[in-house]
Amino acid sequence: MGLSDYQGFLGAAYLWVKAAHVTFVIFWIAGLFIVPRYYIHHQATTPGSAEDRAWIEREDRARTIILTPAMLIVWVLGLMLAVNVGAFGQHWFSAKLFLVLLMTAYQGWIGAYGRKLAGGYRALENKQLRIMNEVPGILTALIVVLVIVRPF
Repeated sequence: MGLSDYQGFLGAAYLWVKAAHVTFVIFWIAGLFIVPRYYIHHQATTPGSAEDRAWIEREDRARTIILTPAMLIVWVLGLMLAVNVGAFGQHWFSAKLFLVLLMTAYQGWIGAYGRKLAGGYRALENKQLRIMNEVPGILTALIVVLVIVRPF
């Protein structure tokens, strides 16, 4: 890490902001892994049953306590870091930003599907949900490569 990394508006706080960003990325990804897994179990319940209502509550808590706050914090801190180091205009960062937008859209899909489940609608098969559960892992791996390797 060079001296120039400390010269942005964050100054000596740069490493603290970066550490917080990585921490909240971990929380966000954990939520993106667990909620679709909840959906797999939830789909097997009878709509309106006590078990169905319990899954609805669990899913809602995970989305409101973990997913949404973590995503918002990741975005704020990530944009601060990007501005601080002048990442806009760098090709690796543009690709990373696109993938983070896809991850955010995936979270939007998670929320929409959760509302369908809560309403008793089972739109997808378990196999389809299991495949969708792989999306955040693939996106995360690609983002890590872009950040660490910076292939372009």
